[in-house]
Amino acid sequence: MATMNDIAEKLGISKSTVSKALSNATDVSEEMRKKILETAVELGYVNKRLQKKEKKLCILVENMDYNTPNQFGHDIILGFKQMAEPEGWIVDIIPISINFQKLTPYSVFMMQEGYQASFILGLSLLDPWMQEFRISQIPAVLYDNYIKENPNIASVGCDSQEGYELAVKHLMKLGHRKIGLISGPLDSYILKARYGAYINALHKYGLEVNENYIGLGYYVAESTREYIPKLLKQGVTAILFSHDVRAISAITECNDRDIRIPKDISIIGFDDLPMTAYTMPPLTTIRQDRIALGKCGYYALSCLLNKVAIGSILLRATLIVRDSTGPAPAKTL
Repeated sequence: MATMNDIAEKLGISKSTVSKALSNATDVSEEMRKKILETAVELGYVNKRLQKKEKKLCILVENMDYNTPNQFGHDIILGFKQMAEPEGWIVDIIPISINFQKLTPYSVFMMQEGYQASFILGLSLLDPWMQEFRISQIPAVLYDNYIKENPNIASVGCDSQEGYELAVKHLMKLGHRKIGLISGPLDSYILKARYGAYINALHKYGLEVNENYIGLGYYVAESTREYIPKLLKQGVTAILFSHDVRAISAITECNDRDIRIPKDISIIGFDDLPMTAYTMPPLTTIRQDRIALGKCGYYALSCLLNKVAIGSILLRATLIVRDSTGPAPAKTL
């Protein structure tokens, strides 16, 4: 394991300067502090003195709302804290952005702030830190993301394959045979996973896989406005959505167009957000137990901290049937 002497020798500076930088002393310039931290990470130095001061974990959040109980990330964070705080951990919630990641490497940030490990929500495959996670020595658990071949990184999520198979089976019992998908662009691990789960579920039940039944779009309202009529013209009678927010947008779009749900089209979301029970009609959706996801995030992190290398934990999916699904239109039976 690298020492402060190793860092000092590599940079040609005194050990006392290294010590001051690692302790966040004010008489070291920001430029020198950054150089020292980056070198420390490169050499694999662990600042045990800073870590021993407090047991600190962080939850790093991007592109996910979490401040109120009706927001998706709220219960995930709550579940994590319910497990971590009774064991003496301080848990800080820190919003991050792509620009922040570009300016500050993950390992440098963690070392500078004295965090032993992190639980990370909301990153896409395009985020700068995703490349760093391939080699990082600081434990991290990713929600709805997966990194291969690094024993310091684990992942948690909900079983998309099981969820979409339950949804397709439910729709088939109602007489649906042309089932579509509306999703965001495939620039995230989870959207790719759900796209693949949709294809596999159709194959499993012997249904047609047709690219004309699929709509991928970045902006939620615009993509539902574009693809709802297109899929209806193709004879699609039921649509799966990658997230509840898109399914709720589809309900609004159908109401505006006098498209009846579920008489003309059945729709199924994914997540079971609190508001889905109160849409008009209430939304059939695949439930993720968000409290349990947070608890699993802490469990996975504690495994990594104890040198138990785990890959991923997938929670079981549950189909919550409400009024947005019904029998296929008579002409298709």
